[in-house]
Amino acid sequence: MTPPALFTAETFRFLEELEANNERAWFAANKPRYEEHVLEPALRFIERMQEPLARIAPHFTAIPARSGGSLMRVYRDTRFSRDKTPYKTNVGIQFRHEEGRDVHAPGYYLHLDPHRVFIAAGLWRPSSAALAAIRAALDARPGAWRRVRDEPAFQRRYTLGGDTLTRAPRGYPADHPLLEDLKRKDFVGVAELDREAALSAAFPRRVANAFAAATPFMRFLCRAVDVKY
Repeated sequence: MTPPALFTAETFRFLEELEANNERAWFAANKPRYEEHVLEPALRFIERMQEPLARIAPHFTAIPARSGGSLMRVYRDTRFSRDKTPYKTNVGIQFRHEEGRDVHAPGYYLHLDPHRVFIAAGLWRPSSAALAAIRAALDARPGAWRRVRDEPAFQRRYTLGGDTLTRAPRGYPADHPLLEDLKRKDFVGVAELDREAALSAAFPRRVANAFAAATPFMRFLCRAVDVKY
């Protein structure tokens, strides 16, 4: 028997109302709703992902903890931001590499907010050293990079996103055959979904299948930054 859906219409209703009432008094009054419809479903989702993630990418972690695990905090760090609203209005779940606290390693990510649902795989805002290592890997193994970038299962689901430089990075010629990829500041594939997908009982399986489709891409990035896939 398929387990029931984890995320529900109430999950998105809470996020919509939080977006309209992003203040501490409102959140405190509605915290039981957050616990029931956002926090607990997210933790159960992470738990459900442990077994498939162990099969797909055994060096990546799914930790269903209220703090310090795969679920990102609802509280925003406003110290260096002009936006002083105290809460994130999305569910963010990050399946990090087991070495991710010590190195800039690729990861998997799930995002749900009132307007968008998506999956991501790869490296967002890598360190200078990690970015240099990935560019060096592209330069050294261009054929391997093209194979993972253009792999049909990956291309069907993912679009490479993130920011790019306006010109070739230092040390690479302007006519390099992989110039557009070398100019990337982020090496992340994004797979757009929708709310209906998130409300389905099959959502964990769909996410796991999408993660599996990114295997060659993630393996290339892990090798480039010298961590196990």
